[in-house]
Amino acid sequence: MNKEELISIIDYTLLKPTATKEDIKLFCEETIEYGFKTVFVNPYYVSYAHRLLSSHGIKVGVPIGFSLGGATTHVKVEETKEAIKNGATEIDMLINLGALKSGEYDVVRDDIAAVVKAANGLTTKVIIETALLSDDEKVKATELIMEAGADFVKTATGFNGGGATEKDVKLLHSVAGDKLGVKAAGGIKTYEDAVKIVKAGATRIGASGATAIINGGVSTSSY
Repeated sequence: MNKEELISIIDYTLLKPTATKEDIKLFCEETIEYGFKTVFVNPYYVSYAHRLLSSHGIKVGVPIGFSLGGATTHVKVEETKEAIKNGATEIDMLINLGALKSGEYDVVRDDIAAVVKAANGLTTKVIIETALLSDDEKVKATELIMEAGADFVKTATGFNGGGATEKDVKLLHSVAGDKLGVKAAGGIKTYEDAVKIVKAGATRIGASGATAIINGGVSTSSY
């Protein structure tokens, strides 16, 4: 996989809670320079990033229910609607982990389906926090995501321990088949890591250290 192919599937992210407006500006300038196709910023910065990037054809994505997933469905839906109004065109929502662990599968599926409906055809990815789940729970979560009509299953936020592993990506891909994309996020640090995770079945990568991945471990970020 060459650099251009890898760049085309990376979601470049800046989600740290202390990110300033100037950080977001520099981040967007880097995005333009490297040619990343999609960025993810916290809801507060969606409209600002959209203003900086829309003329370059770069999508702005937003995390929903971040970073714990325990918000009510109503809150997640309203957060989704507002983000879209502000310019977001991709939605990464966090699954209701407590409901999943409780075996309340209808609640989990309906929660996802409500956000998918609110997204109104925009690409929707569902984060399941693989490090916090058993293999059986990872399989069940992926099945519920498919039933709910989302587009991707995503490994992790990177904020709750663990991250993407080849083993987990292979498992999720084996369940998803061609019905869901697999987004690998969390812990991908090098070009080699990224290539391995794609070979395991990932079709999208989320990374805050995307410039370092592309530059062979050297980050150009100043934030």
